[in-house]
Amino acid sequence: MRKLLVLLSAVAFVVAFTVPAMAAEWGFYGNARMATFFADVEPEGGDSDDDLQWDLQSNSRIGANVKAGAIGGKFEYGTGISLRQLFGTWNFGGGTLLVGQTYTPVFSLISNQVYGGDNDLVSYGGIYAGRQPMIQLAMGGFKVGLVRPRTGNIVAAATDADTSMPKIEAAYSFKAGAISLKPMFGYYSYTEENAANSYDIDSYVLGLQLTAALGAVSIKANVSMLNNGGSYGIFSAAASAPVYDAINDTVVDNDSMGYNLVVGFKASDAIGLEFGYGHTEAELDTAGSTTDEADSYYIQAVINLAKGCMVIPEVGILDHKDVSETTYYGAKWQINF
Repeated sequence: MRKLLVLLSAVAFVVAFTVPAMAAEWGFYGNARMATFFADVEPEGGDSDDDLQWDLQSNSRIGANVKAGAIGGKFEYGTGISLRQLFGTWNFGGGTLLVGQTYTPVFSLISNQVYGGDNDLVSYGGIYAGRQPMIQLAMGGFKVGLVRPRTGNIVAAATDADTSMPKIEAAYSFKAGAISLKPMFGYYSYTEENAANSYDIDSYVLGLQLTAALGAVSIKANVSMLNNGGSYGIFSAAASAPVYDAINDTVVDNDSMGYNLVVGFKASDAIGLEFGYGHTEAELDTAGSTTDEADSYYIQAVINLAKGCMVIPEVGILDHKDVSETTYYGAKWQINF
């Protein structure tokens, strides 16, 4: 019995000194974001509505970056215990394999618009389909991802939706001097069925992002062309999903496009300025259809009160053309810890 206790003590001693050497490096981080805005919403043909927003933003977060040799990972949670990111990586020398949920290769948010929970012009020409589960391979500036499939509810009285493939996405980032470019592509197809027929719903996105760093001035732009962007999952203030034509028993495709332009100026280490404009539009591929459009533009100042502590006053407009127009002003407060 004594020999067994000595053996167990020796094993515990070795483990105690070995585990710290084998343990991963954990870098924890977090931030709290507070939105304080007045918004004047004027619906077309109706009375305006003024509201005060004074709330913790849902994209406040806590997380950690993890590193253990060639193996890495990350987790990130938002308010309400909502999972934002959770993935692991393996650097095998010639590239990196990623497994889990994060931003997909087709991703271009170049704006820092803070209204709407850091909206970033996401629905006004940004190229974004959410943080999704995927398997991704990155080699140099090239990324290709197999992303979780999704289904819609396009066909009336659809009884089933069949998926047989993931979304396929690819992007390539490269830099030439002060100019950076990122072309990107995504494709997806699934089938909806009702009692009489089946309908293939195909969607794709083509995008290009450009950034230029010119001393204290930065210029960023992107442009996208989409087919059935709503079915793909691209965020848009314009109605970009296909529709079902019951008379002809067919699915009508939807063609859309969008773009962003953002100009920034770093006045000093304490103050930065930014102007942004975004536009999106969509139109059904059928005779007599009208174009659905939406714009957003803003101007803001980033004021760094201390390291990790900032306030960002912003004034802007969300223009949904014949539906409504929102004029807002206020500030986002943020502390990183």
